[in-house]
Amino acid sequence: MLRKYGWSVLGLLVVAVSAWLLYKELRGLSLDELGDSLAAIPISHWCLAIACSIAAYSALAGYDALALLYLRRWVSWCFITLTSFTTYALSHNLGASVVSGSVIRYRAYSSKGLSAIEIGQLVAFCSFTFAFGTVLLSGVTLLIEPSLGERFIHGLSQNAARAIGLLILLLVAAYVYGSWKNFRPWSIGPVKIAYPDLRTVALQLIIGPIELVAAAGIIYFALPSAGNPGFFTVLGIFLMSFSAALLSTAPGGLGVLELVFVNGLPEMDKSDVLAALIVFRVLYLLIPFALSLILVLVFEKRSLRQAS
Repeated sequence: MLRKYGWSVLGLLVVAVSAWLLYKELRGLSLDELGDSLAAIPISHWCLAIACSIAAYSALAGYDALALLYLRRWVSWCFITLTSFTTYALSHNLGASVVSGSVIRYRAYSSKGLSAIEIGQLVAFCSFTFAFGTVLLSGVTLLIEPSLGERFIHGLSQNAARAIGLLILLLVAAYVYGSWKNFRPWSIGPVKIAYPDLRTVALQLIIGPIELVAAAGIIYFALPSAGNPGFFTVLGIFLMSFSAALLSTAPGGLGVLELVFVNGLPEMDKSDVLAALIVFRVLYLLIPFALSLILVLVFEKRSLRQAS
């Protein structure tokens, strides 16, 4: 019973706690204020936010393409793009993204001849590429904006934040060094995990950060210029909030994302922050979710027709 419903119960519990804490933060906020904040977003910034959403999902397709390159399996770029889009659009909204994403990828890539072990390796590789991009950008943002650390850890000095950023980047460099020197693979039961070649690692260094920078750009362009602390600060808070949302297993990171952002941007009007997050949810979560449901229905209908 616990094994079957554990993730769902945990996700709902996180949503409930986050919603309560968020209510305490926003209880003085009116719907009129929120509406005014949404109406104040310029059309040009809506266009930039939409472009960022498209760029983010394009980069997400690169996660799967890189994983297949690592596995030395060929699948058409169109199929990869549609599978990746559907996987992330559904898993970001359903919660427990590794589990839900694995199910979707298995259904899609098994139809292309990939084994269960290969699909497991693909899921692990995509998850690592995301984590790698998050770690890399976290190190960069702490070096560029060391004041970020104090937003979440009271009393953390800027020198300490820079030192943490430098340590993080040294870990990234160690991974690149392992690939360069072709270190021995790790063995986990029947599965061997080998360092990717330098070309693949170089692409990881590009694709992971592009996706995260683009996703953070949606929120950045939806925020007003007044009181805006700058892109790298917004990026750093996004990395923290989005990672927390994914780890929480809450559907869509509901409440978690908002709670971290509202607390991370105390200098900005809360209605403006919440409006920017609504824009993010619409462009990055809700619209892709609706489109992915259509793609799933088309895929299943075609599969049934081929089986009959």
